[in-house]
Formats: sequence, C-alpha cells, structure tokens
Amino acid sequence: MSSRGMAILIAVLIAVVVVLNAIYWVDEREKNIVFKFGEIVRYNDSPGLHLKIPLINQVRYYDARIQTMDAEPELFLTLEKKNLKVDSFVKWRIKDVFKYYTSVAGSKDRAQIRLSQLVNDGLRAEIGKRTVENVVSGDRAKIMDSVRQSTDKSAREYGIEVVDVRLKRVDYDRDISESVYRRMEAEREKVAKELRARGEAEAKRIRAEADAKKEVMLAKAYRKSEAMRGKGDGQATAIYGRAFSADEDFFNFYRSLNAYKASFKDKKDLLILEPDSDFFRFFQTPGDKALQPPAAGAIQPPAGN
Repeated sequence: MSSRGMAILIAVLIAVVVVLNAIYWVDEREKNIVFKFGEIVRYNDSPGLHLKIPLINQVRYYDARIQTMDAEPELFLTLEKKNLKVDSFVKWRIKDVFKYYTSVAGSKDRAQIRLSQLVNDGLRAEIGKRTVENVVSGDRAKIMDSVRQSTDKSAREYGIEVVDVRLKRVDYDRDISESVYRRMEAEREKVAKELRARGEAEAKRIRAEADAKKEVMLAKAYRKSEAMRGKGDGQATAIYGRAFSADEDFFNFYRSLNAYKASFKDKKDLLILEPDSDFFRFFQTPGDKALQPPAAGAIQPPAGN
C-alpha cells in the first residue's frame, strides 16, 4: 500500500473515531448529564441520538427506573413510650438528575442513606403520636401514606421522587412481647373460666331437670305399681274367698301346707310346740279329727298370701 493510501486509511479511522465520540445515545430508561471539563453544560436529554464535542464533553448515565431500598429494622417509641421494631422499604426514582448529581454526587449509596434518614424521621414522628394498638393494626395505612408524602417532599431537594413507603413488619420489643403474651394468656384464661362456669351451670341445670323427671317417673311408676298390687290383692282375696267357700277342708289343708313351708324354710329354724298341737294335726293319722278346722287364729296364712 502506498503512502497516500495509508494516509487515507488513517484519516478515515480518525474520522470514524471522531464521529463515534461526537455522538451518544440516551435510553428511555436513563437520565444523562453532559459535562465540559467537569462542568455541567446540559442534562436530562430526551431519549435518542445526540451530539457532543469529542474529547471535550463527557456523558454520564443514571438509571431512571423505580428502585427499591430495603431499610434496616429500627426501633421507634410509641405514644406510650414503648419500643416497636419496624421493618420497611421504599420505592424511589431519580426525578431531577441535576439535583441528584449536585446533592449526592450521583451516588446511589449516598442517596439511599439520605432516604433512610428521611424515612426514619417520618416514621418516628408518626409512630410517636400513636399507641401500640394503632400502629400495629388501626392506622398502618395512614402511617405509610403520611411518611411517603413527607419523605417525598424532603427528597425532592435531592432530585428524588418517593413512589411508595411500605411497612413490611411491625414487631413488639421483647419486653412488650412478653407483656402482651401474658395479657393475652390472662384474657384467654378468663374466657376459658367463664365458659367452664357456664358449662358447669348448664350441667347442673340439666342434671336437676333429669333428677326431677326421674322422681316424677318413679312416683308415677310406684303409684301405678301400688294400684296394680292393690288390684291383684283384691283379686287374690276374691279367689281365696271363692276357694274357701267351694271346699273349706281343702282350703284349710292348703293353708297348713303353706304354713309348714314358711316355718321350715331353713334347717336352722327351730319351732317348739306340743305334739298334740293343732299346728301338726295334718301330720297325725288322717281321720275326721285331722280334717277338722283348727281353732280360730291357730293357723295363719304365710306372709304375702
């Protein structure tokens, strides 16, 4: 290759380098700043292709998308002077790249340190004027919205827009947790005692009703049994009367046999009578005398007959 050709090639290469250094591209997800010897000459160009002076202008790019800062859990005092451990996170993005660079030197770490301080200040103010119960359950949404607004207002000085602030977790301090657990245990024990007392009262009422029904049923059954027994005794008496009138001698003999059976039921039974007593008249030689009825009241029918 001749010297002329080499010179043309070098000139072309230099031109390409100059052209490449004279243009830059801005993505829609980014924000840029153009410097001239370290001094800002323009910033926040629209997305697309732009020109700059080679070797004189420098371009820096910053992510303009929404970013997440997960803050470290912090302790905050409530209105009751009790500690709550709050874990939160923040959604933020660069709104004004010029302020962002001049305030935190374009450093994401510095920006998040400032944001963390602003969020903590906001949480401290909001939690400090509420009770534990309100922070944990009642006013949680209000706290997040209020902290977001106050943090966003202060963060605008750094060119940052705060999109959202969220409380991931709110925990009691160890001392408060133990106190809350003891109170919850006492409340549950109180409820349990009330339930047991109501159960015992209901059980006593049911048992009393059952006992009353039992007594009524037993009384009715006893009355019915006595009526049936009286009716049976009357029928038995009528039968005895008819039997006695039908054959008086046989009836006397039958009653004597029942008397013998009742008197000698056990081997240990002992009965002392004279041999010629009317009680043993049926053990003697059968005859007219044996079949004569005993003296009045000498032989009684056995009990229950």
